[in-house]
Amino acid sequence: MRVQKKKKSRRWLKITGIALLVMVASVGIYAYSVYHSLTSAVETMHEPIDWKPSKKRAEPVVLEKKEPFSVLMLGVDEREGDKGRSDTIIVLTVNPNTNSVKMLSIPRDTRTEIIGRGADDKINHAYAFGGVPMAMETVQNFLDIPLDYYVQINMEGFEEIVDAVGGVTLQNDLAFSVGNTVNFPLGEITLDGEEALHYSRMRYEDPRGDFGRQTRQRQIIQAVIQKGASVASLTNFSSIFTALGNNIKTNLTFDQMVDIQKNYKVAGKSIQQMEIKSQGQLISDIYYGIVSEEEQLRVQSELKTHLELQ
Repeated sequence: MRVQKKKKSRRWLKITGIALLVMVASVGIYAYSVYHSLTSAVETMHEPIDWKPSKKRAEPVVLEKKEPFSVLMLGVDEREGDKGRSDTIIVLTVNPNTNSVKMLSIPRDTRTEIIGRGADDKINHAYAFGGVPMAMETVQNFLDIPLDYYVQINMEGFEEIVDAVGGVTLQNDLAFSVGNTVNFPLGEITLDGEEALHYSRMRYEDPRGDFGRQTRQRQIIQAVIQKGASVASLTNFSSIFTALGNNIKTNLTFDQMVDIQKNYKVAGKSIQQMEIKSQGQLISDIYYGIVSEEEQLRVQSELKTHLELQ
């Protein structure tokens, strides 16, 4: 009887050991698969530019030291044979000491000096004239803060990103329809990629005009960030990374992204939305958004405080 019990115990130990080895191997394969997919996506996304944000700060930001940093997000509709314009311009400032992110939308019609052109124009024309570097120079000058990184999103492919994270859920404060098929009722709504694109682009039926459109864009981006960072989304990591690689360009390196994930993750849970007010004005029969000096200084001060520059 004792011999039989010993044999059974050994058999169970072998089975348990094999099961544990399979589990460890599976975890290792999964981890490698995630890592490989991520590094491949980051390699595709990475597009460095000749850029020195030190013009607006004494020393370059050091992510390992958990210093506040800023990102310029450009939503670009690129068409064949046309570089396109950055119709979505959002500045993010991230502060791990206050565990918060500020998200500022800049209306595309805002009139300001286009750095490198020597003339005032709509701020979204900077990208059309000189790509990401000129857009960064112009926005940095307009806000008087350093811009450390950029993220360029292809808006035509943005729906792919939303679909990859399994759609987004948000609170809609304005009931409206797009065409005869897509309806957006008041309250909590869940959107797939195509619906999210319609939702973020509508402005003509909104009494707030472009400000309402900016609010919806920030909602979508915030929802994607929060959904994409959730543990549940890791089961769909391959689709998420593929969608990001297909539709995003950035000067952030893989190591910098790792540092941000490690040192700034908590800050991403508190995103505070900001707006800059402007008044519409026709100049030479062209519509512009004119930002008063007082309003410009207010926004600059809030962002500088958040970046701990004053």
